[in-house]
Amino acid sequence: MYGLVDGNNFYVSCERVFQPRLDARPVVVLSNNDGNVVSRSAEAKQLGIPMGAPFFQVRDLLRQHQGHALSSNYALYGDMSRRVMARLADHVPAVEVYSIDEAFLDLHGLTSFCGTLDARAQRIRADVLRCTGIPTCLGMAPTKTLAKVANRLAKKYPELHGVLRLDTDSRRERALRALPVADVWGVGRQYAGKLQAQGLRTAWDLSQVSEAWARKHLGGVVGWRLVQELRGQPCHDLQPSEDGTLSRQSISCSRSFGQRLTGLEDLWGAVSTYLSRAAEKLRAQGDQAHLLTIFLSQDRYDTRVPPPYTRSTTLTLPSGPTANTLRLLAYGRRLLERLYEPGRRYVKAGVVLDGLEPPGRGQQLDLFAPATATTAPVSDARAQQLMQRLDALNHRFGRGTVRPAATVPAAGQPAPWLGKSEHRTPAYTTRLDELLTVR
Repeated sequence: MYGLVDGNNFYVSCERVFQPRLDARPVVVLSNNDGNVVSRSAEAKQLGIPMGAPFFQVRDLLRQHQGHALSSNYALYGDMSRRVMARLADHVPAVEVYSIDEAFLDLHGLTSFCGTLDARAQRIRADVLRCTGIPTCLGMAPTKTLAKVANRLAKKYPELHGVLRLDTDSRRERALRALPVADVWGVGRQYAGKLQAQGLRTAWDLSQVSEAWARKHLGGVVGWRLVQELRGQPCHDLQPSEDGTLSRQSISCSRSFGQRLTGLEDLWGAVSTYLSRAAEKLRAQGDQAHLLTIFLSQDRYDTRVPPPYTRSTTLTLPSGPTANTLRLLAYGRRLLERLYEPGRRYVKAGVVLDGLEPPGRGQQLDLFAPATATTAPVSDARAQQLMQRLDALNHRFGRGTVRPAATVPAAGQPAPWLGKSEHRTPAYTTRLDELLTVR
């Protein structure tokens, strides 16, 4: 049996741990730059506030109902997530951290030592709530896909008290008939429309298709495995790494700006900041990147701006994979100049590192590089040592203590690319100067 634990309205729940005055009130957490709703309390959902709604469209509704809007506080959410995952690891043999608020649990064999799974699940939920303040729901099933189904229904129906176990054919059929096909884990918006057009309305309908149909219409073997998982036949195991997280297949960093940017140097300040952060993440998981993508976006809601609103360009790194911030910045500047158009008003930028692999698999040599065969290894070793020293200093003294000059705004000036964060709460658990004070 597998379990899927999900933090209820996770970002809002993290805020409520430190601000009990928000309990029982409509609360939303906003995306970077205070643009859109990314988390909603149950009370906000009851008001009909949809996920992703622009803040300006729901501001008045929140005021009418004495609600609150908060800026994203990812330092707090990340730390609270680590605390939740640590509690889960004390209860089960293995944990796969799937996202900041979700984790798969290995429940195999627990009934022999811990009583019924339902009772065990309730103890896990109670312990997480007691130690972290985060309410959760837990779905259990013989496959990971069915565990996701069980978790979704456990959140939807209060009479289940946050726990649902799908361990019999009758329970599985009843649950799958209650779940729209669009809500099945692994079925995206595009596939959902195709499935509904062919008369497949529920997860149960999808579970009844033949292998030939699944391979033809659902992407080959991947689609057939999805159907098998819905039938209760496990095709996916837990994939925990040593630190309880999974290595990313790609790394991205993007932000909306606090104001529209038109100048190349302002845009370069933003892109270089995001690229430096992405390179730091890349080194933290011990990989190098083959591909670098940069994109710039204009305001899609501005009627004066014709599509396409976003343009991007990708480069296969000519000298082979790297995690060196300085090399990536040199390529990034070249790509930005290729994308930039004077006179346009940009609202967002981002970078993506792809083609990730660990170092040592053979380095691509640059035909036009000036370094000789004897000096290149020395140069690479020095560059690697420089990045190690950079990361060590920032780890010890705080992120951004040492950084490339391109990411530093003019003296005495705030960075023009910084997004709005007018409603951010303190980082209660990760900054000494923002610790919660109890009087």
